[in-house]
Amino acid sequence: MNKSIPVLSLHVIIALSIPFFVFSLRTGLPRLSDPCNRPPADLRSLQTDQTTVLINGYSEHRIPLLHSIAATYAAASSVAAVIILWSNPSTSPQILSDLSQNLSLSSSSTTPITIHRQPSSSLNLRFHPHTSITTRSVLICDDDIEPDTNSINFAFNIWKSNPDRLIGFFVRSHNYDLTHKSWIYTIETQKYSIMLTKFMILNFHYLHQYTCNKEYSKLRLIVDEKNNCEDILMNFVIAEQVKKGPILVGAKKVRDWGDARNEGEGMKEREVGLSSRKGEHRKRRGECIGEFHRLLEKMPLKYSYGKVMEAIGEQGLCEKGGKLVYCDKQIFR
Repeated sequence: MNKSIPVLSLHVIIALSIPFFVFSLRTGLPRLSDPCNRPPADLRSLQTDQTTVLINGYSEHRIPLLHSIAATYAAASSVAAVIILWSNPSTSPQILSDLSQNLSLSSSSTTPITIHRQPSSSLNLRFHPHTSITTRSVLICDDDIEPDTNSINFAFNIWKSNPDRLIGFFVRSHNYDLTHKSWIYTIETQKYSIMLTKFMILNFHYLHQYTCNKEYSKLRLIVDEKNNCEDILMNFVIAEQVKKGPILVGAKKVRDWGDARNEGEGMKEREVGLSSRKGEHRKRRGECIGEFHRLLEKMPLKYSYGKVMEAIGEQGLCEKGGKLVYCDKQIFR
């Protein structure tokens, strides 16, 4: 993304299904069931009219923001459930208990919000195929991205029309540097090939492919070694299967609290994600692309072009008020 939440020995855990608040006690080391020892979920049995949101949480500093983001996703009509994947092993159970209580008291939605404590901080666990997921699609997102509900619903509708593709709001590209003879991670203005986990919608089937396909075992080790590049690997997985690139969707309003260009209040949220480290971030991600290519002995990433937009307006220009504007634009004098 499993209703049971792995926790440290004798720690109180919370399974939150709004509006009910449930406590249970579990002993033993945190552990997830191995999805590779059971058959993949039958996609025909999974719900298709809504999606399950998996928010990756790590920074305790961002918990107030995480609270707001989880509530926003829960309010979207296309969302069946919200699961917070808490990946910071040093966070005390009391902090997560307080978060669950606050979500329970403040949410006006009936959509269940659950906190799952991850057994480690591995970024590969963002794509663990949890048995509690009941939808055919999953929406993977970061804890500092806050879209409006209309944009969430629109992106999901695009996924329903393209259920084998990767859909989202934030893209990057791969390219080959002929001078240094190496793969690079970059931003192109006319094309893209990598969808970021800031916000991506994908078929549940790909979670099992990512986690269990032995072809990617060494690549998953690289993700753990670099504490980075899980999104790039998922793009490799999907592009190899469908032979197509991702689909970029235009959003009406998506607040990116973690963007380094934020000023004022936004600066407070810039600091910490699992893989956000200053300096050589782009270089490391280029190295990931190179290592993935070397180990697979192929480059499956495919370029896509353009963006799917919700609003459809005139493309023609007309002179109005002494200016050239789109012909359907109203000019007030």
